[in-house]
Amino acid sequence: MTLENVSRSFDGRKVLHDVNLTLPDKGAVCFFGPSGCGKTTLLRLICGLDKPDAGKVHIPQGTRFSCHFQEDRLLPWYTAEENLRLTGEGIDAEAWLNKVLLPDAAGLYPDELSGGMRRRVSLARALAHPSDVLVLDEPVRELDEATADKMLELIAQSVGNRLLILVTHDRSQAERLGCRVVEFPLDGGAP
Repeated sequence: MTLENVSRSFDGRKVLHDVNLTLPDKGAVCFFGPSGCGKTTLLRLICGLDKPDAGKVHIPQGTRFSCHFQEDRLLPWYTAEENLRLTGEGIDAEAWLNKVLLPDAAGLYPDELSGGMRRRVSLARALAHPSDVLVLDEPVRELDEATADKMLELIAQSVGNRLLILVTHDRSQAERLGCRVVEFPLDGGAP
Protein backbone atom coordinates (compact mmCIF):
# COMPACT_ATOMS: atom_id res chain seq x y z
CA MET A 1 0.00 0.00 0.00
CA THR A 2 1.37 3.36 -0.95
CA LEU A 3 0.24 6.95 -0.76
CA GLU A 4 1.80 9.37 -3.23
CA ASN A 5 1.59 13.14 -2.72
CA VAL A 6 -1.80 12.78 -1.02
CA SER A 7 -3.57 15.96 0.09
CA ARG A 8 -7.01 16.47 1.62
CA SER A 9 -8.76 19.65 2.72
CA PHE A 10 -12.10 20.39 4.35
CA ASP A 11 -13.73 23.80 3.93
CA GLY A 12 -10.44 25.30 2.78
CA ARG A 13 -8.46 23.90 5.73
CA LYS A 14 -5.61 21.58 4.77
CA VAL A 15 -5.76 18.45 6.88
CA LEU A 16 -3.18 16.47 4.89
CA HIS A 17 -0.65 17.94 2.49
CA ASP A 18 1.66 16.03 0.16
CA VAL A 19 1.71 12.79 2.19
CA ASN A 20 4.02 10.05 0.90
CA LEU A 21 3.84 6.80 2.79
CA THR A 22 4.43 3.11 2.14
CA LEU A 23 2.75 0.60 4.43
CA PRO A 24 3.92 -3.01 4.81
CA ASP A 25 1.74 -6.03 3.98
CA LYS A 26 1.77 -7.12 7.62
CA GLY A 27 3.01 -5.92 10.97
CA ALA A 28 1.86 -2.90 12.93
CA VAL A 29 1.85 0.82 12.16
CA CYS A 30 0.57 3.57 14.44
CA PHE A 31 -0.57 7.00 13.31
CA PHE A 32 0.28 9.22 16.27
CA GLY A 33 -0.37 12.88 16.85
CA PRO A 34 -2.63 15.50 18.39
CA SER A 35 -6.36 15.75 17.71
CA GLY A 36 -7.22 17.33 14.38
CA CYS A 37 -3.94 16.54 12.63
CA GLY A 38 -5.40 14.20 9.97
CA LYS A 39 -4.97 10.69 11.37
CA THR A 40 -8.59 9.62 10.90
CA THR A 41 -8.75 11.34 7.51
CA LEU A 42 -5.76 9.29 6.37
CA LEU A 43 -7.45 6.10 7.61
CA ARG A 44 -10.58 6.95 5.61
CA LEU A 45 -8.47 7.51 2.48
CA ILE A 46 -6.64 4.20 2.95
CA CYS A 47 -9.93 2.33 3.43
CA GLY A 48 -11.45 3.93 0.34
CA LEU A 49 -14.12 5.78 2.34
CA ASP A 50 -12.91 9.16 1.09
CA LYS A 51 -10.94 10.43 -1.89
CA PRO A 52 -7.91 12.73 -1.82
CA ASP A 53 -8.04 16.20 -3.34
CA ALA A 54 -4.67 15.44 -4.93
CA GLY A 55 -2.31 12.50 -5.13
CA LYS A 56 -2.94 8.77 -5.29
CA VAL A 57 -3.70 6.00 -2.82
CA HIS A 58 -2.59 2.61 -4.17
CA ILE A 59 -4.23 -0.39 -2.50
CA PRO A 60 -3.63 -3.87 -3.95
CA GLN A 61 -6.78 -5.21 -5.59
CA GLY A 62 -8.72 -7.59 -3.34
CA THR A 63 -7.36 -6.14 -0.07
CA ARG A 64 -9.92 -6.78 2.67
CA PHE A 65 -10.30 -4.27 5.50
CA SER A 66 -11.87 -4.59 8.90
CA CYS A 67 -12.38 -1.35 10.79
CA HIS A 68 -13.12 -0.12 14.29
CA PHE A 69 -13.94 3.56 14.07
CA GLN A 70 -14.09 6.20 16.80
CA GLU A 71 -17.87 5.80 16.62
CA ASP A 72 -19.16 2.31 17.40
CA ARG A 73 -21.27 1.94 14.24
CA LEU A 74 -23.35 -0.92 15.62
CA LEU A 75 -26.70 -1.50 13.93
CA PRO A 76 -29.32 -0.52 16.52
CA TRP A 77 -31.90 -3.10 15.38
CA TYR A 78 -29.43 -5.99 15.89
CA THR A 79 -28.33 -7.49 19.19
CA ALA A 80 -24.66 -7.63 20.15
CA GLU A 81 -24.51 -11.20 18.85
CA GLU A 82 -26.20 -10.28 15.57
CA ASN A 83 -23.85 -7.33 15.08
CA LEU A 84 -20.92 -9.72 15.46
CA ARG A 85 -22.40 -12.21 13.00
CA LEU A 86 -22.36 -9.48 10.34
CA THR A 87 -18.66 -10.29 9.93
CA GLY A 88 -19.51 -13.48 8.06
CA GLU A 89 -20.37 -17.13 8.29
CA GLY A 90 -18.75 -19.26 10.94
CA ILE A 91 -18.05 -16.48 13.43
CA ASP A 92 -18.34 -17.71 17.01
CA ALA A 93 -20.07 -14.64 18.40
CA GLU A 94 -20.29 -16.10 21.90
CA ALA A 95 -16.54 -16.72 22.02
CA TRP A 96 -15.82 -13.18 20.80
CA LEU A 97 -18.16 -11.66 23.38
CA ASN A 98 -16.29 -13.63 26.05
CA LYS A 99 -12.97 -12.35 24.71
CA VAL A 100 -14.15 -8.75 25.11
CA LEU A 101 -15.43 -9.49 28.63
CA LEU A 102 -19.14 -9.39 27.71
CA PRO A 103 -20.34 -12.97 28.28
CA ASP A 104 -23.91 -11.90 29.09
CA ALA A 105 -24.41 -9.31 26.35
CA ALA A 106 -25.37 -11.52 23.38
CA GLY A 107 -29.09 -10.67 23.48
CA LEU A 108 -28.70 -6.98 24.28
CA TYR A 109 -29.30 -4.22 21.76
CA PRO A 110 -26.84 -1.32 21.44
CA ASP A 111 -29.11 1.05 23.38
CA GLU A 112 -29.02 -1.43 26.28
CA LEU A 113 -25.21 -1.37 26.38
CA SER A 114 -23.00 1.24 28.02
CA GLY A 115 -20.59 3.21 25.82
CA GLY A 116 -17.68 1.02 26.85
CA MET A 117 -19.66 -2.14 26.15
CA ARG A 118 -20.59 -0.89 22.67
CA ARG A 119 -16.93 -0.10 21.96
CA ARG A 120 -15.97 -3.64 22.90
CA VAL A 121 -18.67 -5.22 20.71
CA SER A 122 -17.45 -3.04 17.84
CA LEU A 123 -13.85 -4.05 18.55
CA ALA A 124 -14.79 -7.74 18.64
CA ARG A 125 -16.54 -7.36 15.29
CA ALA A 126 -13.44 -5.79 13.72
CA LEU A 127 -11.09 -8.40 15.18
CA ALA A 128 -13.34 -11.32 14.18
CA HIS A 129 -13.71 -10.22 10.56
CA PRO A 130 -11.31 -12.07 8.24
CA SER A 131 -9.27 -9.29 6.68
CA ASP A 132 -5.86 -8.35 5.36
CA VAL A 133 -5.79 -4.97 7.11
CA LEU A 134 -7.10 -4.28 10.60
CA VAL A 135 -7.83 -0.56 11.10
CA LEU A 136 -8.37 0.53 14.71
CA ASP A 137 -9.11 4.19 15.41
CA GLU A 138 -8.63 4.77 19.14
CA PRO A 139 -9.94 1.29 20.03
CA VAL A 140 -9.63 1.61 23.82
CA ARG A 141 -10.77 5.22 24.14
CA GLU A 142 -13.23 5.67 27.01
CA LEU A 143 -12.42 2.28 28.56
CA ASP A 144 -11.18 2.01 32.13
CA GLU A 145 -7.50 1.18 32.49
CA ALA A 146 -7.92 -2.51 33.39
CA THR A 147 -10.35 -3.17 30.53
CA ALA A 148 -8.22 -1.19 28.07
CA ASP A 149 -5.22 -3.28 29.10
CA LYS A 150 -7.11 -6.51 28.39
CA MET A 151 -8.36 -5.21 25.04
CA LEU A 152 -4.81 -4.28 23.99
CA GLU A 153 -3.74 -7.81 24.88
CA LEU A 154 -6.59 -9.19 22.76
CA ILE A 155 -5.61 -6.94 19.84
CA ALA A 156 -2.02 -8.20 20.04
CA GLN A 157 -3.24 -11.81 20.01
CA SER A 158 -5.68 -11.23 17.14
CA VAL A 159 -3.56 -9.40 14.58
CA GLY A 160 -2.08 -12.60 13.18
CA ASN A 161 -0.79 -12.25 9.63
CA ARG A 162 -2.54 -8.94 8.99
CA LEU A 163 -1.40 -5.36 8.85
CA LEU A 164 -2.57 -3.43 11.91
CA ILE A 165 -3.07 0.30 11.45
CA LEU A 166 -3.66 1.87 14.86
CA VAL A 167 -4.59 5.46 15.67
CA THR A 168 -3.94 6.55 19.23
CA HIS A 169 -2.93 9.53 21.34
CA ASP A 170 -1.12 7.19 23.75
CA ARG A 171 2.39 6.27 22.63
CA SER A 172 2.56 3.43 25.18
CA GLN A 173 -0.27 1.63 23.32
CA ALA A 174 1.74 1.79 20.10
CA GLU A 175 4.84 0.51 21.87
CA ARG A 176 2.92 -2.31 23.51
CA LEU A 177 1.60 -3.47 20.13
CA GLY A 178 5.04 -3.21 18.52
CA CYS A 179 3.97 -0.49 16.09
CA ARG A 180 6.17 1.51 13.80
CA VAL A 181 5.08 5.04 14.72
CA VAL A 182 4.20 7.56 12.01
CA GLU A 183 4.03 10.94 13.75
CA PHE A 184 1.68 13.63 12.45
CA PRO A 185 2.32 17.36 12.84
CA LEU A 186 -0.57 19.55 13.95
CA ASP A 187 -0.26 21.90 10.97
CA GLY A 188 -1.77 19.60 8.34
CA GLY A 189 1.57 18.78 6.80
CA ALA A 190 2.92 15.39 5.93
CA PRO A 191 3.78 12.84 8.60
